Amino acid sequence: MRKIHIAAMIAGAFMLIGVAAAQTTSTNTDPAPAQDPAQTPAATPAQDPAAQTPAAAPAPTPPPKSVFTQGGMDFSFMFDGYVDLNTNHPDGGWNALRNFDMRANTAHLNMGMISIDRAPGPVGFHLDVGFGEVFDVIHATDRAPDAFKYFKQAYVSLKPKSWHGVEIDAGEFVTSAGAEVIESNQNWNYSRSLLFAWAIPYYHFGVRASVPIGKFTGGVQVVQGWNDVYDNNSGKTIGLNGAYAWKKLTWSNNYYVGPEKTGTNVGLRNLYDTTVQVNPNDNLSFYVNVDYGRDKNVGAGASTWGGVAGAARQALGKKFAVAGRLEWFNDPQGFSTGTAQSVKEWTATGEYKMTGWLMSRLEFRDDWSNQPFFQKNGGKAKSQPTVLLGMVAFIGPKK
Repeated sequence: MRKIHIAAMIAGAFMLIGVAAAQTTSTNTDPAPAQDPAQTPAATPAQDPAAQTPAAAPAPTPPPKSVFTQGGMDFSFMFDGYVDLNTNHPDGGWNALRNFDMRANTAHLNMGMISIDRAPGPVGFHLDVGFGEVFDVIHATDRAPDAFKYFKQAYVSLKPKSWHGVEIDAGEFVTSAGAEVIESNQNWNYSRSLLFAWAIPYYHFGVRASVPIGKFTGGVQVVQGWNDVYDNNSGKTIGLNGAYAWKKLTWSNNYYVGPEKTGTNVGLRNLYDTTVQVNPNDNLSFYVNVDYGRDKNVGAGASTWGGVAGAARQALGKKFAVAGRLEWFNDPQGFSTGTAQSVKEWTATGEYKMTGWLMSRLEFRDDWSNQPFFQKNGGKAKSQPTVLLGMVAFIGPKK
């Protein structure tokens, strides 16, 4: 059965590629390469009248094509794995409150993924398909068939030149909320924050539009809900997104509202997410991320959750970097974590780029709660120290 699902997944991927490529063939014909003045021969004194007619300049040599860019499509590949030590030695073999680095005291392959991207001109698409525990986690509550669980993103884009930067995407895409993303190599720490794991969704299925207005970019989304390809009710979730970019500062805001309970549209879920990121120079960056969520009960009352996270990263040359994160997450009704508690964590990460495509991260993290939530040697504890070594390989076109 698993082989049938994988075959269906691959067939669907190539069908999507074929449709998008066919739609763009007539509108994306590459223009003739511009003549390179550096390759035009210099004029020489004429020796006879015939020599006064300059010879045609040879055509410039086109730049070599990357093996990762074919037919107007960019291909990239990522593999992500880690080995972890949990000093509590939990009986269940799991790191509590973690989403992707879940396995304790073992080595584990987190994810393998291939990405195919074609920029909209005017029609394009993006596809992320793979395997591993990351895909199991982000689709854990999805009611869609198993074949959909191998996709992180799969959407078609429309962006005609006459729309002046307006873009519309339709399909499955990652959420706009949060300061971190699913791919390890695009974050500052290897493990994800409590806010990323417990406060916000991973992805949505539906339609989104973005509109650039000077330094501001606004967007609106109409989606099935949180982490659903097949919705669990007849209502839809609306997302409003906005980001303002200065030279050294970016401020993004996201708001989602809609019914998320199975079989009923009563009781709306609201989420507000905001992140301010500052880049004082090319080597130093830091951000502050705040989340607040509220899920209205069918009857009286509501569940709430929220928190704040701050992180910083300092590059030490081209190969080394260090990063730190500190955060607090409050779950007073146990809506997210299953236990009414307040949790804090701090993380210290050292990064070394071994080659242009292979990166390693050594990380120490300590989570602690006001409740004895973590397993420890057959009992319970209020803290959970871990040490992790992660390896991430990424191969793709250079941008």
